[in-house]
Amino acid sequence: MLATSKITISRKALESNYRFIRNQIGNDAKISWVVKGNAYGHGIEMFAPLAVACGAEHFSVFDASEAYRVKKSLQDKEVQIMIMGMVEDQHLEWAIENDIEFYVFEPDRLEAAVRAARKVGKKAKVHVEVETGMNRIGYEAHELPHVAELLLKYPDLLQFQGLCTHFAGAESIANYVRVTQQRKVYKRILNWFANQGLQPDIKHVACSAAAIRYPPTRLDMVRIGILQYGFWPSRETLIEHNSKVNRQDNPLERLISWKSQVMDTKTVKTGEYVGYGTSYMATKEMKVATIPIGYGHGFTRSLSNAGRVLIRGKRVGVIGMVNMNAITVDISQVDHVGRGDEVVIIGNQGELELGVSAFGEFSQQVNYELLTRLPMDIPREIVD
Repeated sequence: MLATSKITISRKALESNYRFIRNQIGNDAKISWVVKGNAYGHGIEMFAPLAVACGAEHFSVFDASEAYRVKKSLQDKEVQIMIMGMVEDQHLEWAIENDIEFYVFEPDRLEAAVRAARKVGKKAKVHVEVETGMNRIGYEAHELPHVAELLLKYPDLLQFQGLCTHFAGAESIANYVRVTQQRKVYKRILNWFANQGLQPDIKHVACSAAAIRYPPTRLDMVRIGILQYGFWPSRETLIEHNSKVNRQDNPLERLISWKSQVMDTKTVKTGEYVGYGTSYMATKEMKVATIPIGYGHGFTRSLSNAGRVLIRGKRVGVIGMVNMNAITVDISQVDHVGRGDEVVIIGNQGELELGVSAFGEFSQQVNYELLTRLPMDIPREIVD
């Protein structure tokens, strides 16, 4: 192994999660598999073909570069790709030529799409994103007449592929009123378009949390991100789901495991400090091991003197500061640790498990943040 750590992706876990998601949302709504953020750290080139093997037909990405990576990784397999965020005007022709769908949320982009479609000689498949209360991106109410005007004027250049919005925190009951109001605004806008003689091919508003918590939001398509990778949008959504179906265990399975190995071991005398600075002093003679991963690999510095890893079936703590390329752990209570021994950062070893949630508890990161911070150059492979 040339790299200092390796990530594995479980095929069986993805298959299980897909069955669970489909069972929850039913068969009427299409599923768009969200692979932004390098497939939430799992690796687009690794994950997209695996998803297709599990039945994926539609992918959502953030920008044109991710759309290109999905398309290239699938080698012209028949799937739909939708850009939810950034696509610069100079990339619109490529998107249209390759049947890539994309959001429009500002007048200039829709006008640019018309010009690009005319030049390519194909319809631009646009999803009109509307502002319903997130206050991030999306057409404001006063901009909609111009949108409708262009859609009606250029039916040969613009395909009204979708009408969409995004909820501001469907994973938390604290946002219930806000989400409910957004749903009302979306419905009002949908009716407004209908009165103009315009109907989108697909209506979609639901992310993972909304698809689970608010069944009426499923509409024609749901955009499923974090759930497919085996994580809940929040602990609250897991508790709520389990209380409804009267179960205690987690029905989702984590796809990702992350492992490294012991690089070195040594004995530290009482009163000596470990690592940079004076954040950790040995209160008694102890044994330590150095592991070749650090904040440069996504193991955040805030896990200094707080993180955990598994070695020889035991949970051991990080001591001292997390470095760019290394961490030091206390192995005083673990026998026979030597160079090359397996170190589990995320995953199972023996009867113990370290989940991504453990990082969140110690570092104040959410699952999304930790996963997407895993560098692209850590090798990834699929396992059964």
